Amino acid sequence: MAASVLRVEGITKSFGGVQALKGVNFDIAPGEIHCLAGENGSGKSTLIKVVSGVYEPDAGKIEINGQQFSHLTPKEAIGLGIQVIYQDFSVFPNLTVMENLALNNELMDKRKLMSYKRARAIAGNAVSQIEFDVDLDERVENLSVADRQLIAICRALLQEAKLIIMDEPTSALTKKEVKALFAVIKRLQARGLPILFVSHKLDEVFEISERYTILRSGENVARGNTKELDRKTFVFHMTGRQFEDEFYRPSAAKREPILSVRELSLQGAYSDISFDLSPGEILGVTGLLGSGRTELVETLFGISQPDAGKIFIRGKEVRIKSVKSAIRKGIGYVPSDRLTEGLFLPQSVERNLAITALDRLSDHFGFLRRSAIADMTRKWIGELSIAAKSPALPVWALSGGNQQKVVLARWLANDLSILMLNGPTMGVDIGSKYDIHVLMRELAARGLAIIIVSDDLPEVLACASRILVMRDGAFVQELDPSATTESKLSELSTGIA
Repeated sequence: MAASVLRVEGITKSFGGVQALKGVNFDIAPGEIHCLAGENGSGKSTLIKVVSGVYEPDAGKIEINGQQFSHLTPKEAIGLGIQVIYQDFSVFPNLTVMENLALNNELMDKRKLMSYKRARAIAGNAVSQIEFDVDLDERVENLSVADRQLIAICRALLQEAKLIIMDEPTSALTKKEVKALFAVIKRLQARGLPILFVSHKLDEVFEISERYTILRSGENVARGNTKELDRKTFVFHMTGRQFEDEFYRPSAAKREPILSVRELSLQGAYSDISFDLSPGEILGVTGLLGSGRTELVETLFGISQPDAGKIFIRGKEVRIKSVKSAIRKGIGYVPSDRLTEGLFLPQSVERNLAITALDRLSDHFGFLRRSAIADMTRKWIGELSIAAKSPALPVWALSGGNQQKVVLARWLANDLSILMLNGPTMGVDIGSKYDIHVLMRELAARGLAIIIVSDDLPEVLACASRILVMRDGAFVQELDPSATTESKLSELSTGIA
C-alpha cells in the first residue's frame, strides 16, 4: 500500500476524568475510502476533532504526508488539506449557492467587495468538479439536505482538500440520495482523493469502503479489509453484543380494525389510498422520496387535510382537522427529523416528555403537578432504558438513539391507540436501532397499532407484519415480509426490474 496520507498513533484524550480515546491507531492511504465506524460515544467524533485541530490530544502523534505533529490547530489542519464535512454542513442558509462557495476565497484574498462575476466563476468551477447540477442563484435554505451536502463537498474541493472527512454523511438522506452521494465519492476517489467515511450503517460501510477501523469505548477493536468482514462480526465489533435476525409475527387472534382508510386522496401527493390497521399490527409503508408516504401519515395526523376519501377509527367515521384532533383520537406521530420537528433541543428530558400530556399532569386550576411530572419521567426513562444522567439534562446532550426514545416515550405517555413513525431509526446507531425494533415489537404485542414509514428496507422487513409499497402516490402492492426480499421491494418502489 502507498504511504499514508494520514496516520495517527497512540492518540489519547480525556475530558474531566472521562477517557474518550485510549491509544487509538489509524491510517488512510491516497485514493482510499476508509470507514471509521463505531456507535455513538465510541470516540469517532473526538478522533475527527483531534485530526482537524479542534482538540489537542493528551498523548500520541499525528502524521500527515510524512510530516509529524504532536497536535494541530484548525488553521494548520486546513493548510495541510484536511477538510471535515460535519453533519450540519456549516453552510449559510440565507446566502445563495454561489455566495456560499465563493465566500471563503473572497475572505482569504482579503477583498473588501465581492465581485459577482468572479464569484460565479469560482462557484461554477466548483460544482463542475463533481458534476453537480444546481442553480447558483438559489438560496441554500431552499435546497434539499442532499444538495446542501454537495455544496459542502464543493467548498472542500475549493480549499484544495487532500483528505475529506465525512461525519455521518447519510444520516438524513434517502436511499436515492445516498446512491447519488456515493457516485460523487467514487468520482473523488478516481482523482486520487482519500475519503474518511464516518458511519455506523452496515450496508453503506460494505458498499463504499475498502478498509475499516472500528472503535468501541474509545479503543480500537477491529481493523482490516471490508471485503473480509461479514455483517454479524461487524455488529459484534461495534456493540459487543450478538443480535439474531428476527421478524415480527402478530397474534393469530382476529381483531377488528382500529383504523380504516378508504379512497383517501390529496392532490399532488397521493390518490385512492385504502387500507386497514388492527391492534397488534406493525404496518410497513415504503417507497421512494416523493411517493406520497410522508404526506399520507401527515394527513392521518391532521397536518394536511385530504381532498377526498374517508377515515374510520373503530368503525366510526372521523375528521382529523388538526394535530390536536389526532392526539385526542389516540394517534401519535414521530416525524423523520426529530431534531427540528420532534424535540425541543434546549429543553430538559423531563419537559420534552411532559409536553404532550400537560392536561393529565395539571390540577383543576391548570397548574402543573411537579410530582406527577417527576413520576411520569421516572417511569418512561426506566421503561425505555433512556440513558440520561439526569431528567434535567437538555435533550440535545443525549445520543441519537436516546433522543429517539424520548420522542417515543412522549407519545407512549399519552395513552395511544395508534403510533406512526416516519424513519423510526434514522440517524441512530446499530445497538439503539435494535433496541427500538425490539420496543416496537413489544408495544405491538401489547395491542398498540403501529405504522412505520421507511425506505430502510431491512428495517421494514424485520419489523413489519405487512408491507405496503407506494409509488407515484399510489399503493402498488401489499407484501408479506417473510415471503419477500429487499430486491423485490426495491423493484416495486422504483418500477425498475
